[in-house]
This record gives sequence, structure tokens and C-alpha cells, in this order.
Amino acid sequence: MTAAPARPPRLVVGLGNPGTEYSETRHNAGFWLCERLADELGVRFSHEPRFHGLVANARDAGVWLLMPQTYMNRSGQAVGALARFYRIEPAEILVVHDELDIPPGQLRLKFGGGAGGHNGLKDITAHCATPDYWRLRIGIGHPGDRNEVVNFVLKPPRREERAEIDSAIDRALLGWPQIARGEWNAATTRLNTRPAPPKAPKPPKEPPQGATQTKDESTP
Repeated sequence: MTAAPARPPRLVVGLGNPGTEYSETRHNAGFWLCERLADELGVRFSHEPRFHGLVANARDAGVWLLMPQTYMNRSGQAVGALARFYRIEPAEILVVHDELDIPPGQLRLKFGGGAGGHNGLKDITAHCATPDYWRLRIGIGHPGDRNEVVNFVLKPPRREERAEIDSAIDRALLGWPQIARGEWNAATTRLNTRPAPPKAPKPPKEPPQGATQTKDESTP
């Protein structure tokens, strides 16, 4: 792995599976963030057959957004096609994907590394001929049994899990300006910090012992 570059991303890739039957499943967390980012940047996706995916060009931000429509295990086909056409280096690519080894509500931004069993990352690494690209991992949790992983990622998260995932996506979007400026170290520190747990509500104060309540004269 080479040193992480300071260049801003020119391509943001959200990973997921196409089709309404997959749209709300855990494996599509990358799509969820990419769609939200497109809304933030004021751009819309259109289908580009030559790039095997849905593509949006955020010209003002200098970045392309891509959601491959090739199914997860062939994501690299779309990434490679767009990156080669626009001469985008792997180090200028940010891939957003679901992560089993991180609980819902948490994020991890990192440069390079292995695929960790993620078929989308495996194919992107193969098509880019290097693992040296940025990844933003969105925690979805683990079923606890490796034999249940496929079934787990292809099902919608529970309501409370989805709320945690959406909260993490909110935090990622707040960190986007730093990423867009290539301030990767600052963005990594910000996004990788675990959110503070909600404070427990304070119990109501008990009246001092021996205190007597005064009668409300307005009450009959």
C-alpha cells in the first residue's frame, strides 16, 4: 500500500445491487449515501450504458458520482470503465460500502487495504489493478454466524438499525466538505470517532424529606 494522497476525490462510488427488491437491504448502504450526496450537491443520476451504471456529474464540486448497476460482485466493471474514460486515478476514487465488522451507527474512512470478504471491493481492486483507493465503510453489524452473512446483507435492517445507519450517513455528509477539499486526515479523524451514546434522562427530583406540599388555592 502506498501513502495516502492529499488529492480530492474525482469519483465517488456507492455500492449496492440494482432493483427494487434490493433497494432497502443492508448491502445497499453505499447506494443510500450516494443518493443523499447527489441531493446535497443538487445533481441527478442518469443511466449510462457505457459505464454500466447510474451516473451524476457534480461539475461545481469537480466530482462524478456512480452507482454500478452490474450487481455487487461485478462493481469493478462500472468503476473501471468510468475511471479509464475520464483518466481518474485509483487514488482519486472513494468507494462507499456496507461493512459487517462495524456496528450500525459507526463509520470508517481509510485508504487501501484488503477487501475483507466484500465482493464489490474484490472486483474493484481487480479492475483497478490496485487496492490503493479510498473507502468509506458504513457499519451494518454482523449476524454472529458467518453462514448467515449472505442472508443478512440481503435483508432490510431492523428499524432501530436503519435509524443508526441513517445517523451515520448524516455524519458522513457533514464531513463531505473536508473530503471534497482533500483534507483526508481531518475527515478520517472526524468520521472514525465513535458517536457519543445518548445521555440517560435524569430522574425527577424528589421533594426533601419532611417537606409538605402547599395546597393550590385555585383548585376546588
